[in-house]
Amino acid sequence: MSRNSRKKAKKGLSGVFCALVYIFLFLPISVIVVNSTNATTSKPYLSWKGFTLDWYVKLFDNTSLLQAFGNTMVIAVVSTLLATIIGTIGAVGIYRYHFRGKGIINGLLYIPVVIPEIVLGISLLTIFSKVNIPRGMLTLILAHVTFSVPFVIFNVRARLSGYDKSIEEASMDLGANRLTTFLRITLPVLAPGIAGGALLAFTLSIDDVIISYFVNGQTKTYPLKVMESIKSGVAPDVNALSTLILIATILLVVLTQSGIFSKNKEHS
Repeated sequence: MSRNSRKKAKKGLSGVFCALVYIFLFLPISVIVVNSTNATTSKPYLSWKGFTLDWYVKLFDNTSLLQAFGNTMVIAVVSTLLATIIGTIGAVGIYRYHFRGKGIINGLLYIPVVIPEIVLGISLLTIFSKVNIPRGMLTLILAHVTFSVPFVIFNVRARLSGYDKSIEEASMDLGANRLTTFLRITLPVLAPGIAGGALLAFTLSIDDVIISYFVNGQTKTYPLKVMESIKSGVAPDVNALSTLILIATILLVVLTQSGIFSKNKEHS
């Protein structure tokens, strides 16, 4: 076999491998989209009875599902905001100041990331019970902040790794105080890391099941609601809401990428 033939064979195998990977990744998502248009009304909603969009209309009659989704969004937004503020301040403080036990603190930050979620969920449940905090929206927000903060710190600290402190010194030499320097110099430089950490925290909050299960009380989130419906079969209206979330996510990614590309074109 010639060299060109071997290259073509490797290229073909690479293409097949990539296609199989993408099929493995996106086939479950396509099943959700297809089932959201299934006309079946009998549990467990697995048999195909024809195409319909009625479930997208009936979705808005499922008040418990919409309430669970609303709870999820409120928890995600509030916990992301708190985790981003705490994580950014923590990352800047750890980077800028040298103090005894700094290495230990850096090591402890990895514990919420690598610890099994069920262990963290039980631990948080025990703490909330000891201090008599009723389980509900507050405990869910506190729990989500707890496991989100390290991810924000890691993203901001990665941005700080190539940060030039001399620009802050130059700003203060020109008369700016520390607050003005932080808001106009440091914060814009850290903005990509902060945004990345915030998006990661938001995604983790929306997606969380195990920790939320231990601390939710009577407050249902969207993932917990979906988990409950698995016992009797996931209804097509749940798939419809999941499809709408997927479409919104795709649109957000497309808008973000198009904005980046347009900026690149302007610079070029």
